Amino acid sequence: MRFAHVAYGKLVTMFHGLFPIRRGGSATSLMGRRRLLPAALSVILLPPLCLPARPARAGLNLLLNEFTATRDELQAELARRFPITRRYSELASVSLHNPELALDGSANRATLALRLVISSPVLQPSSVGGQVAISSGLHWDAEGLSVRLQDPRAEELRIDGVTGNDAQNLQRIGAAVAQEALQGYPLHTFRPEELRFGLKTYEVQAITIGDDAIKVQFE
Repeated sequence: MRFAHVAYGKLVTMFHGLFPIRRGGSATSLMGRRRLLPAALSVILLPPLCLPARPARAGLNLLLNEFTATRDELQAELARRFPITRRYSELASVSLHNPELALDGSANRATLALRLVISSPVLQPSSVGGQVAISSGLHWDAEGLSVRLQDPRAEELRIDGVTGNDAQNLQRIGAAVAQEALQGYPLHTFRPEELRFGLKTYEVQAITIGDDAIKVQFE
């Protein structure tokens, strides 16, 4: 019951933000507002009660003050931004392909498994492939309105078909470039209108990683 009162209060506040009260309004206009308020609230509250359950999708929950983005939605955003390529001094370039995102709620971390390709004229053949797993925390970039990777680290790295010292050297190069390339990399970017409702602009307070979604708390 207490939750219902809190939710109702938030909705009333939202309603008044959209339709501000003007002092000296007529009794007719006030009566019209009173009739409009229940109708507006019914539009907001009725769909969750009456519509069939749907798979979770990214979006704002104004009652809980949070934004949810599912792993699949974040995966689709990442796939559009890859591959990425970075140089390592003048001798080599490293490209990252096919990111696969996993979320670990217990550790509050995200993991990217990627295909790694290192190319250099001193290699025979001139390029070698491998796999790398990068785990990372998340942080909020208020200026860019983005959830970004924070302090990524290479947890596992394998170079295909190379052994011994050559493999170790290539692993060091791959790990260093992958970590640098993914530091601050955007996992999700908001449009400005997504953080506004009526006259209110929301500010992000915390980011929580679950096993199948991230939640961004705001107020």
